[in-house]
Amino acid sequence: MPARPSLRVLPGALLLKRVLPGTLLLMLCAACTGGAGARDAPGGDGAGPGAAGVGDTLFPKLGNGGYDVTGYRLALDYEPDSRHLKGTARITARATRALSSFHLDLAGLRVREATVNGRPAKTARGGTELTLTPAAALPKGRTFTATVVYDGTPKTLTDPDGSKEGWIGTDDGAVGLGEPTGSMTWFPGNNHPSDKATYDIAVTVPKGLTAVSNGELKRQDTHGGRTTFQWHSGEPMAGYLATVAIGRFDIHTTTTGDGTPQYLAVDPTEADGTGRLPGQITDVIDWGSRTFGRYPFSSTGLIVDHLPDLGYALETQTRPYFDGAPDEALIVHELAHQWFGDSVTPRAWKDMWLNEGFATYAEWLWEEDHDGRTAQQIFDDFYDGTDDESDGIWDFPPAAPPSAEHLSDPPVYGRGAMVLHKLRQAVGDKTFFTILRTWLKDHRHANAGTGRFIALCERASGKDLGHLFEVWLYRDGKPKMP
Repeated sequence: MPARPSLRVLPGALLLKRVLPGTLLLMLCAACTGGAGARDAPGGDGAGPGAAGVGDTLFPKLGNGGYDVTGYRLALDYEPDSRHLKGTARITARATRALSSFHLDLAGLRVREATVNGRPAKTARGGTELTLTPAAALPKGRTFTATVVYDGTPKTLTDPDGSKEGWIGTDDGAVGLGEPTGSMTWFPGNNHPSDKATYDIAVTVPKGLTAVSNGELKRQDTHGGRTTFQWHSGEPMAGYLATVAIGRFDIHTTTTGDGTPQYLAVDPTEADGTGRLPGQITDVIDWGSRTFGRYPFSSTGLIVDHLPDLGYALETQTRPYFDGAPDEALIVHELAHQWFGDSVTPRAWKDMWLNEGFATYAEWLWEEDHDGRTAQQIFDDFYDGTDDESDGIWDFPPAAPPSAEHLSDPPVYGRGAMVLHKLRQAVGDKTFFTILRTWLKDHRHANAGTGRFIALCERASGKDLGHLFEVWLYRDGKPKMP
């Protein structure tokens, strides 16, 4: 997400069953064998309720304990005129403890019915928690499927920092944006970056509109004046990186230099500023592959919408979302996130500097490699306060945001990038880029935190880097330069 306005935002198989007119029921295919037996009755064999939240220090109620999701299959039907959404979510997961009940994150929307392993489940709502109690307890290690049928008018959320996310109306449709909490406004799930999964998203909209999502478009069918777009993301994805953008788009398909499919959706009102985008995407992906290692996904592209009041872009996986025609630096930032944040995702939100500091430093490296300022010159401009984006970078340490309100503040971006430049100075270019490539290779499509990154840096360099990270990453105030 650079998603802060100050960051250059200005210059299994899919089975659909029709159960009611206009309503799609998506049946999720269980990876397990049948339902639980009598010995698995609720409360038996030590089964207990799953936790509401994973204990994230910045967002304690996000996510849920007791299970690990492996795949989502979503069937969405949206009517822009009434802003009404009908959906069915089928979630395949593995119980990490014996469960008598478990939680999903869901904000608003009406739950019409729910099943677990094909049997009716009891539901209860409390705030953004949806609790499902299956007919039989789920033993530890058991793979199960939960299906939730729901509808209503999805919410737009206002974050602690004042930005908007969730389901946001546009002049010709809507977009679902999820960082850090908004995905729960349009589908139920385990809404925390520590639980990544594959996604199949089918979206039905009025004929003439396009529904763009993550991954690859597998099928497009029009019947009775409505078109269904079926998207597949085979690489694991954190829920906050899922998106659906609905509206009138000009679609451009091509490939990058290495043959990766590229899908670009542009709102016609933004077309004047986007003619070079296919080539720019290819240039950035090719440069990133040379610099950081091979591109981590099976497709790429962008969504350029017309939503001028949004004020940010977002690194939605394989297809970053822009609220208007982006400049080159913003494209570099969001595509760099495909490596840093999307493929390798933090385990906790406090480690967001691993996303934003790295993507910001990618901008510095791009400028250095394209006849602009060197990374050292940019570092000096940030340290002296002469760079346009340096305001506020000393407000707190980048690895210690004081609250959710400050998750996307300047220290996470600019000072986070400065940490990486100090690391580069300390270990030398060869070791530094080896560290980046190793980090991305070792944790490809997985989660990792700051502690693991520091351990890798010390292991790869053979140096004690404790003082460097203490001063630049964890200590309050502006460090003194020698």
